[in-house]
Amino acid sequence: VLLQASGGGLVQAGGSLRLSCTSSGRTLSRYDIGWFRQAPGKEREFVAASRWNGGNTFYADSVKGRFTISRDNAKNTMYLRMNSLKSEDTAVYYCSASRTLDTVVAGKSAYWGQGTLVTVSS
Repeated sequence: VLLQASGGGLVQAGGSLRLSCTSSGRTLSRYDIGWFRQAPGKEREFVAASRWNGGNTFYADSVKGRFTISRDNAKNTMYLRMNSLKSEDTAVYYCSASRTLDTVVAGKSAYWGQGTLVTVSS
């Protein structure tokens, strides 16, 4: 599974962005998926995760109610919709995929995208 993330950019506080992550190779529908982020000088942290069928979603408390993880298995693509962005959301965002949700949430996914930078200006 080769993951390619895109959609990052510069946005003002309060604005929105949608990140995309497309899988090439194996179909994404077989995997649980997640998004992580790493801010400058900080460790990578969990943002959101979804089961392979999209039936269950999980979020970090810091983004709950503002971010939405989704997937389109027909397009082999996952998304992260980010609303009401704050300066503290500034980070490189990484998509990931793995066979089990536990490994996704733990940051131990088998597959990772290259990261896309989100900068929120205040």
